Amino acid sequence: MKLHDLKNVTGAVHRKKRVGCGEGGGHGKTSGRGGKGQTARSGSSIRPGFEGGQMPLYRKLPHRGFNNYNFRTEMAVINVGDLAGLEAGVTEVTAEALAKAGLIRGGESAVKVLGDGELTRALKVTAAKFSVSAKIKIEQAGGQAIVG
Repeated sequence: MKLHDLKNVTGAVHRKKRVGCGEGGGHGKTSGRGGKGQTARSGSSIRPGFEGGQMPLYRKLPHRGFNNYNFRTEMAVINVGDLAGLEAGVTEVTAEALAKAGLIRGGESAVKVLGDGELTRALKVTAAKFSVSAKIKIEQAGGQAIVG
């Protein structure tokens, strides 16, 4: 098979819509742009929320309250069951060890451990946060859950 043998699948190529080509074509006269005015002109685009120069709604309403988005702490989430899948020789689990194992991204340092899954061996886990069930499962397996 050569490049000149390649053909599109049937229905992959559509004919360009011919607007403004007479009333018989179905898209004549105003070419689907409605009547006259700002939106009928070429290059016209009106941003969302624009009310023709009238004071827009988002400026009429009061803005109050606090939004935590800019001050939030992004946490990498990992389950106890994922810790059980680490290599047999690993006894201390840190963010660096998890990144090396490919369980979290390399740049993430804040880790939260959740309690989904089972743990059968003792591990010394250092993380920013632990769920209650994760802490119980780690300690029942004979390990330590260190917040740090």
